[in-house]
Amino acid sequence: MQSGFACQRYFLTTLRKTISGRRGKSALAKPDGVRPLPPQRSIAQHREQRTAEFSTTQHQKVVKARYVPSDPSLRHVLRPDNLFHSFSNSPAPEIRRRAALIKSHAYCPHPSHHETRPSPKPPPHPVTDSTTEVKVPAAHIRFECPDCGIPVYCSEEHWADDYENHMEICDTLRQINEDDHDLHSGREFPEFEYPGPSIEEAVVNMTNWDTYLYTKEYEAINEEQSMRQATRLLTYPMTIASVIHELSPYNIRKGGRLTPEGLKSLALRFSLHPPKMGESRDLAHLLPVPPPVRIFVLGARAESSLPRNVWAQLSFLFLRVGFNLIFIGPESMQNRDRELPLPKRTARNPFGAVIESGITPYMKISTYVDYYHTLHRAGYFHPYDPYFDCFFLFQPGLGHPATSHEWEETVQQLLQTKVPIFCTGYSEWDLERDRKWVEEKFGKEVDIMMEPGENKFRSLRWDLNDKDPSEISSGNWGLWGFRGKRYETMMKDN
Repeated sequence: MQSGFACQRYFLTTLRKTISGRRGKSALAKPDGVRPLPPQRSIAQHREQRTAEFSTTQHQKVVKARYVPSDPSLRHVLRPDNLFHSFSNSPAPEIRRRAALIKSHAYCPHPSHHETRPSPKPPPHPVTDSTTEVKVPAAHIRFECPDCGIPVYCSEEHWADDYENHMEICDTLRQINEDDHDLHSGREFPEFEYPGPSIEEAVVNMTNWDTYLYTKEYEAINEEQSMRQATRLLTYPMTIASVIHELSPYNIRKGGRLTPEGLKSLALRFSLHPPKMGESRDLAHLLPVPPPVRIFVLGARAESSLPRNVWAQLSFLFLRVGFNLIFIGPESMQNRDRELPLPKRTARNPFGAVIESGITPYMKISTYVDYYHTLHRAGYFHPYDPYFDCFFLFQPGLGHPATSHEWEETVQQLLQTKVPIFCTGYSEWDLERDRKWVEEKFGKEVDIMMEPGENKFRSLRWDLNDKDPSEISSGNWGLWGFRGKRYETMMKDN
């Protein structure tokens, strides 16, 4: 499997603990704003207070997130100037366990060792003739760099010998170290508080993270570290919103990356911004309600376990529009069995879908623990409509040698739907590898909708591959889009 899978699971597992309340229950166990009534006040007094709260602000805030370590001796707060600790000597047991995992699975990247797996990316320098070099057997990582605190080499000698190469990522690894300890610091996380729906007249600027957070009236985030933590979660709903919103930063202007064919194919933008038609609740002015917009997330992993108030931010950008967010993949319910047990497969629910309604008044989330090609062959989601459907594949690894064979049938079926398909990648090289694989396999059947490039709403937090600490990535770094050709092509004989 590609890199980024394990680090996504580690980050989301930590965040699920972080978002949990002080009593250990999920902050999303009840809808936003629903709290048990204090016994010392009457119901009338409680209603009076709630009315005053909602009259002074239009935001619906969740409980301030604070992670309480299980070990009572660790429930002190790590100060911002005390976040750097080596992984093996970390005050957080979760990070110490991660250090042990790295040392037991990762191998020393020093060039004198035999390669244990193909290089994840092309070498930065030309490869010299190594026939005269004597390679030593591969060795597990044991030595932690004193500058970044992360296990990186098998010995101090190899670390010192390869120091120039390590310096290219050492600062980033130290940043990852401090971000991980920040999540376990025990502090409150105001960056995980999200606003509710805005008034319809408010305009959201989606040029970049700063303009979006400011115009959507999030709590001010003044620290770079807090910004990195916030964007690691919001990158998933905002990547979708940045493509389908009418104020999308992607357009057909110079540098906008959207192709003319892509602009014609994004009919979804018309459905997401319906005009005001003077509808009211009386019988004479009722209007037909359009079907909900279906967003299919295939190969869902970490994104399917995000706190639901994170996904609610997508719905809050499109008022009066229904959403059905559909997660599909064998790992879409991993580590969530206690929270949402899988239902039995019945005639009314043949694929055992987990339905979560009430996320917002206009959003429903459906999860299918199955492969998409199985559902497609059964015609479960037919018919598809480009005005109401689109597909998103978050870091799928289409061109990765270990997963490309699993995607071949699925991509062929996606092209048959003629619906927009958008993919992200964890690096520029990963994005280009996926694009080349699609062109090699389905070149004559594909129309490019968006040229590959950096995602405007990528995660600003860097992630670490536990099986290769020298490989770092950024969640949803890049973005591109394609779809199946709609018109038959006539080949002219020369």
